Amino acid sequence: MTIEPYILAILAMVAAPFVGALLSGLDRKVTARIQGRIGPPILQPFYDVLKLLGKEPLAVNRVQIFYAYMHLAFMLAVVALLVLGQDMLLILFVHAFGTIALIVGGMCVRSPYSRIGAQRKIMQMVAYEPILVLLVMGIYLVNGRSFLCGSVPSQPALLLSLPLVFVAFLMAVAIKLHKSPFDVSTSHHAHQELVKGVTLEYAGPYLAIIEIADFCEVAILFGVMAAFWASVPWVGLLLAAAGFFAEIILDNSFARLTTLWMVKHMWAIPTVLALGNVIWLYYR
Repeated sequence: MTIEPYILAILAMVAAPFVGALLSGLDRKVTARIQGRIGPPILQPFYDVLKLLGKEPLAVNRVQIFYAYMHLAFMLAVVALLVLGQDMLLILFVHAFGTIALIVGGMCVRSPYSRIGAQRKIMQMVAYEPILVLLVMGIYLVNGRSFLCGSVPSQPALLLSLPLVFVAFLMAVAIKLHKSPFDVSTSHHAHQELVKGVTLEYAGPYLAIIEIADFCEVAILFGVMAAFWASVPWVGLLLAAAGFFAEIILDNSFARLTTLWMVKHMWAIPTVLALGNVIWLYYR
């Protein structure tokens, strides 16, 4: 019995926050163990969201609330589009709009800390977006000049054709997950400063909405990582698991560095690696 694609997309939108929350809980637990602490339970992200949902809804203005909902809506749309095998360029734009919604939400309040966090979020986008564009271009070349991500599982392992793009994508994921040395706008971990950054002025259910959107994004990023070996699903899952633990090791091995250093580093090394890989694919 086959499941209708749109029903599968709805199921994926429901499951993505749960998968992302479990991965976030595991991230906190492993990080704590590396640092010699017991750490919170793996289900702590679920407890945090439930606690936030039970608090009184407070917000600075209505615009801030609107962009919190838009941030979640765009991330859920990315999940649905990926499951439906739609155009990768469309998915890339929708994902960028989700991040922009969070940035505008941080900008629409008068808190200087929130605005600084939003500005740093913009610099993060400047650093990693070229890599995501090159990732889409590389998959397009491997995928028989097609932007439809639904045909990726039928192709040979992407990792064999896009090894340098994969390495660059790992760096982009580190930025998206706010891992050191790239955690310049906000972070869930205690080694960040007390002022949280772009989500500072969100509280209660509205902060829970952003947390759920972040869980969706975690599931999206590691789902894309698994797609680098989508022809054999269990190998793809192992690849995503290896990438997951590599991100944790990176986070615990470096101190946070400056925003300008992040942009220079990303453009000088990972972007050049990904560009070289795409050029090689084009002329081979």
